[in-house]
Amino acid sequence: MKIAAVRTHLLEHRLAVPFQSASMRFDRRAHVLVEIVCDDGTTGWGECLGPARPNTAVVAAYTPWLIGADPLETEKIWARLYNALRDQGQRGLAVTALSGIDIALWDIKGKHFGVPVSTLLGGRFRETVSAYATGSFKRDGVDRVEDNAAEVARYRAEGFHASKIKIGFGVQEDLAVVRAVRETVGPDMRLMVDANHGYDVLEALEFGRKAADLDIDWFEEPVVPEQLGAYREVRAGQPIPVAGGETWHSRWGMREPVETRAVDILQPDLAGVGGFTEARRVADMAALHGVRIVPHVWGTAIHIAAALQFMAAMVPNPVRVNPIEPILEFDRTENPFRQAVIKTPIEHEQGVVKIPSGPGLGIEIDRDALAEFRMRDD
Repeated sequence: MKIAAVRTHLLEHRLAVPFQSASMRFDRRAHVLVEIVCDDGTTGWGECLGPARPNTAVVAAYTPWLIGADPLETEKIWARLYNALRDQGQRGLAVTALSGIDIALWDIKGKHFGVPVSTLLGGRFRETVSAYATGSFKRDGVDRVEDNAAEVARYRAEGFHASKIKIGFGVQEDLAVVRAVRETVGPDMRLMVDANHGYDVLEALEFGRKAADLDIDWFEEPVVPEQLGAYREVRAGQPIPVAGGETWHSRWGMREPVETRAVDILQPDLAGVGGFTEARRVADMAALHGVRIVPHVWGTAIHIAAALQFMAAMVPNPVRVNPIEPILEFDRTENPFRQAVIKTPIEHEQGVVKIPSGPGLGIEIDRDALAEFRMRDD
């Protein structure tokens, strides 16, 4: 079996109401999927985190090294592609594009052997995971305090036991939002906050100290990802556990934050860290240093399926009778092609998501949806 073709599918949807995080404004959803086809007809699917068109260009740059390769040799291919752009691409697009390719190769490998990717990773420790709702962005034309409180209340009514709130727009405004959400949903719903690196150190410290009574699970990306010293200062200077890692690509990008305890919770993204091949290494490194892992997820059902396969194989804490279980980030913002790209959507039931058990990623692509949401030139 050899790789015969590598294709990308750019998908896009213009939002009815734009929204923003502290670092980015969204007026559309755009994602790129990677399709790898073998000479025997076996097809694997992956997804890249980040800007769709640039990721597409880098996947195309990698393609000459993929054609004719044995798709089962995932370690060999990973090393070949990483080294091909190593001098200019140790992080960023070179790794996010490689991630989409690697996910597709593991999908092929699972289909070839007739087992889920999680089995190839060492076995399934769980068949379901709890999920938390990601949303609560700042939307145009609405009162943010009232809007976010109503949104999280809706997630609670849908059965979610946890939700993440976007902050980083100003300490006092953010505190008002989080307090309103906590008052609305009560004390028994888990809440996380994500600043999307919108604060500096002083702001992050002020927010963390003033939000100490709100029972926040974690404080995500409080400062820009390059400033690891600032991460350590925030972690030491306020009481909320600090999380980060969606933009620290590969084991090398994760090494210093883990070894220096810059975070309490590491958030590798399967579509950004380097795919399954690299995520395994990152998980082992985090376990070695006692750092908890909660994968970051932001994309289509392909990305969700990859995260679920990885989470199925995450080794539970071996020293506890009731070990800490992973929790799935479940995006609830507007994106009509998120689940449409697969024939059987991956949805939650009372905040719990079933992990696909079919071969590879355990999903089947709906090509009609790919055509419907294909990105067109403006």
